[in-house]
Amino acid sequence: MHRPLEPEQYTAIRFTQRLADAGIQPSMGSVGDSFDNALAENFFSTLKVELVYRTSFRTREEADLELFRYIDGWYNPHRIQRRLGWRSPDEYEADYDRNLEAAIAAGTK
Repeated sequence: MHRPLEPEQYTAIRFTQRLADAGIQPSMGSVGDSFDNALAENFFSTLKVELVYRTSFRTREEADLELFRYIDGWYNPHRIQRRLGWRSPDEYEADYDRNLEAAIAAGTK
């Protein structure tokens, strides 16, 4: 049985060399850049805790519908997040759009 690698082991030279030897391109960047998948991992962790682990789906279609309801009906419009200034994703996006439109109208963008 293989033991899961610790986060720092993923960037270890030996691990990177093994990927290269196998012809595998790692999908990692530095922390905070567009290749950092921490936000996606956080979202999927939340999704699992708040929906998947609490629900038994009878069919794939039922799972698809419940995932859609969770994401579009709860997570995006209502679930506030600290990293978004205690706003929901929809509120954050609307504020961003308003600020961008104001900057464009003011000639600063």
